Parts: sequence; C-alpha cells; structure tokens
Amino acid sequence: MISRILLKIGGRAFQGQDGFRQLAQALKSHPNTEVMIVHGGGKEISKALTDARRPTVFIDGIRVTQAEDIEIVEAVLSGTINSRIASRLEASGIRCRCMSGKTDGLFLVKPLKRINRDFGFVGEIHRVNATAVMDALKNGEIPVVSPISADENGQSYNLNADSAASALAVTTRCTDLVYLTDVPGVYVGEETKRCLTVQEATRLIADGTIEGGMVAKMESAFEAVRGNVAWVHITRWEGPETFDRLLDRSSDAGTIIEK
Repeated sequence: MISRILLKIGGRAFQGQDGFRQLAQALKSHPNTEVMIVHGGGKEISKALTDARRPTVFIDGIRVTQAEDIEIVEAVLSGTINSRIASRLEASGIRCRCMSGKTDGLFLVKPLKRINRDFGFVGEIHRVNATAVMDALKNGEIPVVSPISADENGQSYNLNADSAASALAVTTRCTDLVYLTDVPGVYVGEETKRCLTVQEATRLIADGTIEGGMVAKMESAFEAVRGNVAWVHITRWEGPETFDRLLDRSSDAGTIIEK
C-alpha cells in the first residue's frame, strides 16, 4: 500500500544541508511513499522585516501582515526558502517541483476575519485546487509548496503554513500529516504527550497550557483530523530514523492528534 505523506517543515525544523541530506536518504529508502512538502519560514521573515524596519506582530500565533510587508514575505517564502529547500533535496538526488499557493490556483484565499482581530493581508482558504501537486507526484517529483496565495483578484496573501498543510493533506487524501518543528512534540508540563485527542487539546489551549505558535498548529491539526487524515503527528526531525518511526505506527514519533 502506498502511503501519501505531507511534511510541513517549520523554519527551524532543519538546519543546513545535513538535515535535507538525511531527509533525502529517508525518502529514497521508502520508494512506495508519496511525499509533498509545505514550508514556513517565520525566523527569516522576521529578520527580513526587521532589516526593512517593519514591526513583527503575532496574534494567536498568526503573523499580522500589512500591505507594506506582503512583498517582503512573498520574496522570502516563495523565493529564498522555497528554492533553497528544493535545491538541497535535488543535490541529494530527489526531484522536486517548486510552487506556491498561487500556482494554478492551488489555494484561493479570502482575508482572514476574526472578531476584533485585524490580520492585514493574511488569508484563509476558500478553495483548494491540487492539480499541480498531483501532477508533480505523478511525474515522480516532490511538490515543495510556499504558502503564499492569492485571492480571486490576484492579490497576494500570507497564508499560515500550518493551515495550508492541513487543507492540502485533506484535499489530496494523505494518510499522514507531519508537522516537523524544533520541539519533540506537544509539551504538557514537563512531559511530551504521546497522544492528544481534539477535545483534550482544545481544553489545553483554553487553559493556556498550549500557547503561542502551537495554537495555530493545533487548530490546523484539528481540521486535518476532522478531514479524515488518519495520522496527524507533531514531532522533531532527529535523522532518517524519524521517517521510519512515522511509518511504523507502533513507534514513538512525537505527539499524535486523534479524534
């Protein structure tokens, strides 16, 4: 049986060429696994905005993106980071196809609206068209997706990468959605939880145990679970064996989010 896995790579999940070389090694050892990648890049976006003397503001783990910021954010995500991930994997023999949420209308978005919250040019997904992603998979390529997307008028929006990953995993009927972060899983106190239900995680968000950027990640994980993605993981890359543990359902691989 072919597994289809979406890897959401956080900005600090991999450091340098070695991590991507290890990922390439893992991918080659599982030829019957289809893989797609959605990436973020928060640290580099923050640096670019600071260099441009623009403020960095987060609300509920979501980056507020003003009109003056979107061109900078797009250049970092769809240019610098997207091409770097693809080139590092290709250097290790993995064929990739670079794309963004704007490619063939992958993510059609509208402005994100929440009560008493103004996120600027941050989008929420209105429709997903995964044709470009599926074409890449059929051609033996790994889609590497920047979350920058557009509305029906072609205006660029910064789409939260966790939300993009969740929606794409649901639409393409992935067996697994894996959030690769810089932490080994979801902490509750000093403990990394092996498993959390949506109800348990919702309670931990409400009481402040889960906070910051992990809130947006968990909310997108909930959507994936409700969308029938069988396995939703939050974990840290610890070498090629990480991929083996993810595919071995009985092994410890960070935190699994369940219904």
